[in-house]
Amino acid sequence: MTEAAKEWRLSRTTIYQKINDGELSRTADKKIDTAEMLRVFGEPLSKERTEQSVNSPHNTHLNSQTVQSCTEHEHQLELEKLKNEHLRQQVSDQKQLIENYQQQISQLNKTLEKANASIHDFAQVRLLEFKKNEPDDELQPEQEKDDTNASVSEKKKRWWGF
Repeated sequence: MTEAAKEWRLSRTTIYQKINDGELSRTADKKIDTAEMLRVFGEPLSKERTEQSVNSPHNTHLNSQTVQSCTEHEHQLELEKLKNEHLRQQVSDQKQLIENYQQQISQLNKTLEKANASIHDFAQVRLLEFKKNEPDDELQPEQEKDDTNASVSEKKKRWWGF
C-alpha cells in the first residue's frame, strides 16, 4: 500500500477510499496488483516510469494494451468466480432439500411402522376374538344330529356370542 502510494504519488487514504468504493480491488493477501493501480490511476507519476514512457512510446502502447487485456481477464475471472459461488450456493440448497426430504421419509417410515404394528395388533385381537367365538367344526356325530335340529337363531347367537 505504501509503495503504491509513493509510486503514484497518492495518499494512502485515497487508495483506501477507492478500495472501499469498490473501484480498486486487492489480492487475497491484501496487496494491490500493479495492473489494478494502472487501471484505476493510470501510469504512475514517479520519475522512473515517466522517463520510461517518454523514452519508449512503443512500450507505453504495449503496456496499455497489456493493462487493458489484464483488466478484461480480471473482469472475466471475477464473473466466473461469481458464477462459481452461485453454483456452490445452488448445490448447498439442493443438499439441504435432500436432507429435509430424507428426514421427512424417515418420519413417515416411523409413522408407517407404528400404523402397521397397530393394524397387526388389532388383527391379532380380532382373530383371537373370532376363534374364541367360533363354533367347533369337529363335532361328534351325535352332536351333528342335534345341531341339525338347532334353529338358525341359536347358531347366530353362538356366532356372535350373545
